[in-house]
Amino acid sequence: MSNPSEFSNVTALTKANVYFDGKVVSHTLLFADGSKKTLGLIYPGKFHFGTDKAERMEIVAGSCSVKLDGSSAVNIYGAGTHFDVPAKSGFDIEVTSGIAEYICSFIG
Repeated sequence: MSNPSEFSNVTALTKANVYFDGKVVSHTLLFADGSKKTLGLIYPGKFHFGTDKAERMEIVAGSCSVKLDGSSAVNIYGAGTHFDVPAKSGFDIEVTSGIAEYICSFIG
């Protein structure tokens, strides 16, 4: 799987979404069809996110380990891979070194 390198014809919101004292930062992209994505960076650390809608997290660069709520499995994701998170759920994500870059698509 290859992640997109650019998005055309979008509205980028200039106000950043800042979480965990700046260790996770993203910007929102709005598409003409009404869909929304965020582009972000995750610095080293371990973080928990809850989901309202279902999400697909595509890793663009770097790597992370992920444990979905309700699962005991921890999986490693690197550039070019993705994982899906159900609606009304959540996940733990850990970056041990470098910066993980991601695209989050809201799919539900």
